[in-house]
Amino acid sequence: MNIIVLIKQVPLSSDIGMDEETGVILRESGNTKMNPYDLYALETALRIREKAGGKISVLTMGPPQAEQVVREAYMMGADYGYLLTDRAFAGSDVLATSYALSQALTHIGIGDLIICGKQTTDGDTAQVGVECSEFLGIPCITNVKRIIDIQPDAVTIESDMGMTIEHARITYPCLIAVDKDIYQPRLPSYRKKKATALLPVEKITLNQLKDQNTTRYGLTGSPTQVIKIFPPSRTSTHEIWEGEHLGRRLFALLRDGKHLQENV
Repeated sequence: MNIIVLIKQVPLSSDIGMDEETGVILRESGNTKMNPYDLYALETALRIREKAGGKISVLTMGPPQAEQVVREAYMMGADYGYLLTDRAFAGSDVLATSYALSQALTHIGIGDLIICGKQTTDGDTAQVGVECSEFLGIPCITNVKRIIDIQPDAVTIESDMGMTIEHARITYPCLIAVDKDIYQPRLPSYRKKKATALLPVEKITLNQLKDQNTTRYGLTGSPTQVIKIFPPSRTSTHEIWEGEHLGRRLFALLRDGKHLQENV
């Protein structure tokens, strides 16, 4: 079985720079990590490979330093890694990102099963997986909480739809977006880190994609335009109160600062 896992490098914390003119995160300005939801996707792929055999590839899109999350995936057991990177992709919204990823998947071959996490912690749109499947023209199921069975031509899953729990059999090629806690992600292995230190990460640029129309990518290809974005302001001022009626004083402070919502 040929499995591809979509992963992403996200900021480690909210202490990250922003381009105030474009509303784009400056991903080079702070520490990063693999998107936590993608750890569940990768673990799902590893469990499926243990049962059905095959190979696991990971694909990420980002600046050159995003190679770090591919290396982390190698340390967990991935076989191959691809980094989609080009200045033309900078500032992509969810639509432009999904289209670029779908083009990269077409370039490397979509395989049998594409797995992604439910969402990312920096965007929280939960749309990239389904939009990729739409661009690729393959079926997709989201909110997958359990893999019931793996067959040679299909996977049977359990999906949490909020009001109902559904079982579905989806034939290959297909894409599934897994929920958190589907499996407990394993820790990266130091032994695998040493063994994969020289394993290459294949870089994919715009001129390798089938569609090289720059209006489909980056800020130009992003219909979502951020009007204004800024990091939250921080303050270290504080007061020490003593005496009586401190509860009333605290209530008045929260009310005057509009931190409380009055009952209608």
